[in-house]
Amino acid sequence: MSKTNTKKKKSAAIIRRNRRKAYLFLMPNFIGFIVFTLIPVAMALFYSFTNYDGNRRMDFLGLSNFLKLFHDSSFTISLRNTIVYTIGTVPLIILFSLLVSVLMNNGIKGASVYRAIMLFPHIASIVAVTVVWQFLYNAKSGPINQILRSIGVSNPPSWLSDEKTALIAVMIMIVWKGIGYYMIIYLAGLKGIPADQYEAATMDGANTWEKLIYVTVPNLRPVTFYATIMCIINSFQVFTPIYVMTKGGPGRATSVLVLKIYEDAFVNYKFGYASAEAMILFLLILIVTLIQFYHNKKLEA
Repeated sequence: MSKTNTKKKKSAAIIRRNRRKAYLFLMPNFIGFIVFTLIPVAMALFYSFTNYDGNRRMDFLGLSNFLKLFHDSSFTISLRNTIVYTIGTVPLIILFSLLVSVLMNNGIKGASVYRAIMLFPHIASIVAVTVVWQFLYNAKSGPINQILRSIGVSNPPSWLSDEKTALIAVMIMIVWKGIGYYMIIYLAGLKGIPADQYEAATMDGANTWEKLIYVTVPNLRPVTFYATIMCIINSFQVFTPIYVMTKGGPGRATSVLVLKIYEDAFVNYKFGYASAEAMILFLLILIVTLIQFYHNKKLEA
């Protein structure tokens, strides 16, 4: 046997051994994905075609649950609120995160302290943050309304108890909480922009605003794409702040899809119907994500 063949066999054996090691490292995550994601999703898809309620005999209903959804006013209200919430929070979070990260990256004095301050809302418990904002929004004794009264507003908003302002109040809190996380992502992206691009822009007479528009923003397109996708997915899945702060009220002014799914599944025990709602939510997120990927691909072409 030649030395060349021996080396090839040794090399192939090493590759097989490394491959087995890689599979062993991946196996716990793969098993977790199957048990906690793939199987529940498959079960939810199956239940969405049934009247399963966890008690009586399960019957196959076909598309009845899905057809019923679009005649369910509470579902359409929750869907509308989810879309409004997403449109209202995602652009603001992305915009403010970008602007704050640019300020931090430009050597502002005390940047490390400001970064910690901006990141704190993200790492703090969402329940604790929500409770604090409930106090801030208190119509009678909350600091926000007290400040408004002190500057001459005689009849400040009731915030969480008013159908017109409840969803806006939640959105303000979510934007405030979300900026810190995406700021960190943008800061990482800013570190990767070559300094010579800014130098070339300076030599061409570009001011700060022009550098932001023509140098910073184009270079951060992959970061913005990732941040937007994640922010949209999170906004469609919002539950805890809504549940803790308003429980979907007043009326159904702040009811969102995940809260509606929770109510139908674990309050009304209509698991089949709730599964159909979950499938609609899944399709909605999938469609929006695919549109984002298609748009990003066109921009890169």
